[in-house]
Amino acid sequence: MSGRPDGAVAVPASVGRLARGAVLEPVWENEAGGLTFCTGERYLKWAPTDLAPEAARLRWAAAWTPVPEVLEHGSDDEGSWLVTRAIPGRSAVDPRWMAEPAVAARAIGAGLRALHDALPVDECPFDWGVASRVRRAGSSGDLVDDAPPVDVLVVCHGDACAPNTLLADDGTWAAHVDLGTLGTADRW
Repeated sequence: MSGRPDGAVAVPASVGRLARGAVLEPVWENEAGGLTFCTGERYLKWAPTDLAPEAARLRWAAAWTPVPEVLEHGSDDEGSWLVTRAIPGRSAVDPRWMAEPAVAARAIGAGLRALHDALPVDECPFDWGVASRVRRAGSSGDLVDDAPPVDVLVVCHGDACAPNTLLADDGTWAAHVDLGTLGTADRW
């Protein structure tokens, strides 16, 4: 299950080098083996999969909406990494916001509304529609009889969830993170 690591975490060699002597705090571990560490002013994300698409999406979205600034990314034989500048705020699954679920829910909704309103569909080079997701899954389309009609085309987060939403100290939406699958799709 994804979440904050409970025990000791093995630090990938590339992350150790990128930390440049800073103390690494493990803040997230996902089911795919990905890890995220914080140094206070930077986040270092490591994954066994390619993080270059996420770096490209963050750079594109940054022109219109609050997202982490990409400082560097790369890969080696063990995996890939993405280094971003920290944004003031806490994940909606931080204990503070878990204790105030109504505040977190409002902020998550406001953040998604802001994302859909701010990102220009006509300028988005990324696709997250049903057909492209089925193709990426390696399916011939047999899993979906007929794709539903598009109601309103928007730029979707791609993994909109509480952990990927940052809230400011006053409980308002601050930013989105984890945009690795951002792209145009139906708003539903």
